[in-house]
Amino acid sequence: MAGRVQRRGPWLLRVCVGTVFLWFGVLKFFPASSPAEGVAVRAATKVTFGLLPSDVLLWALAAAETAIGLGLVTGVLLRVALVGFFAHMAGVFSALLLLSGEMWQGDVPVPTMEGQYIIKNVVLVAACLVVAADEWGRPAPP
Repeated sequence: MAGRVQRRGPWLLRVCVGTVFLWFGVLKFFPASSPAEGVAVRAATKVTFGLLPSDVLLWALAAAETAIGLGLVTGVLLRVALVGFFAHMAGVFSALLLLSGEMWQGDVPVPTMEGQYIIKNVVLVAACLVVAADEWGRPAPP
C-alpha cells in the first residue's frame, strides 16, 4: 500500500494543484468572479510599472493560470507548466512586499485576509516541489 501511495502521490498532487489553478484561472476570465482578482491586478500593475492596462493584466493572468493548470492536470508540457508555476508563485508572493499595506496588519507580522490568501500558497509550492522532483528525476521524453 505505501509503495503505491509513493508512486501515485506526485501524480495526485499534480492533478490537484492543476485543478485549483485551472479553476481559479478560468474564473479570472469573468470579471468580478475571482476574489483574488483585485489583489492580483494591483500586484501585477506594480510589477509591470503600470505599463499595461488592468484588463490586459487580468486577461494575461487568467490565460497564464489556465495554461499552467491544463499543463499540470494533463501532464502535457509538464516541465514548461512547472517553470510557469514557480514563476507565477514568485509574482504572487511579491504582493506581500509590493502591497504590504494590504497584506499586513500594522507593523506586526500578522497577515490580513488577503495576506493569508497569498501565504497559503506555500502548500501549493510544496506540492509542486514534490511534482518537480518526481518529473525532473526521470529522463526527458524523446
